[in-house]
Amino acid sequence: MSTLNSEDLPRHLAAGLKPLYIVTGDALLLAIEAADSIRAAARKDGYSERETFVVEQYFKWAELRNSTQSLSLFAERKMVDIRIPSGKPGVEGAQALQEYVANLSSDILTLISLPKLDKATQNSKWFVALHQKSVVIQADDIPRSALPGWLAGRLKRQGQSAEPVTLEFLADRSEGNLLAAFQEIQKLALLYPPGLLSFEQVKDAVMDVARYDISKLSEAMLSGNAARFARILDGLRAEGMATVLVLWAMSEDIRKLGRVLQAMQRGSNISNAMRDARIWGASLSQIENAARRVKFAHIERALQQAARLDKTIKGLRAGDVWDELLQLGLRFAKIT
Repeated sequence: MSTLNSEDLPRHLAAGLKPLYIVTGDALLLAIEAADSIRAAARKDGYSERETFVVEQYFKWAELRNSTQSLSLFAERKMVDIRIPSGKPGVEGAQALQEYVANLSSDILTLISLPKLDKATQNSKWFVALHQKSVVIQADDIPRSALPGWLAGRLKRQGQSAEPVTLEFLADRSEGNLLAAFQEIQKLALLYPPGLLSFEQVKDAVMDVARYDISKLSEAMLSGNAARFARILDGLRAEGMATVLVLWAMSEDIRKLGRVLQAMQRGSNISNAMRDARIWGASLSQIENAARRVKFAHIERALQQAARLDKTIKGLRAGDVWDELLQLGLRFAKIT
């Protein structure tokens, strides 16, 4: 039917409810908020009864079938809340969901909550059948580039605002941990009155709640953001991330970029080169941007440095592994 960003959901709900909603994504805060908004709108619109089904290993799909065949004596309309934490309903569940969506009732509003789905699941028969009849709300994590704007919007909801430099500081402190970022924003409302927040007020109140993952490290390296790369690497080190995994992730993206550059040298355009290198999803824009500033000679030198680092990690060569990881990433990020 249609797909919405979670931030656009309130405007959609104000225009009227649809019979089937799917909330899917990896941002827990946004998924919770979206589902809560749908439940609240359903109550307001007269769906006075709600049944919740959590699909786990031994879930009996007959319970869902039975539920939709009868309403209680005291409710004219009800809401069915189906939660599938694994995103995998199984063979019986897939069939049950297809049958369910083929027989939607005007007296029942259905909400299905799913995690972020891989490509294979999105193309499965059961999900395609659901998608065709539903409004899908994407509750995806906020990318770093959009995080200051998201934080500004959340501050605005509680009557507060902040200068761009303060929002960047907040984003640095909360990257990768949206739920904690939201809690920090709420704390600012408790500590300070409505109005413009100074940098010092925010700095004094906000903890460093960022969580770093290796994919964000590669993203910073490929995008040429040296300061962000150094900050994320420090975070991974503090969290005890294994150096062999950090090196593997960096090397893998450098190799992917190398394959793209080689194909372009042979006359391929960048789109075909990335397709042939099997680069999909979020990596597309990262690799494409890097391919416009990096030469293949840079790839060769980076891989040579990575090979030396591998020996250091294995104890076959002296050196400070974290310092050399920093040097590898910074040299790559600073290429212009």
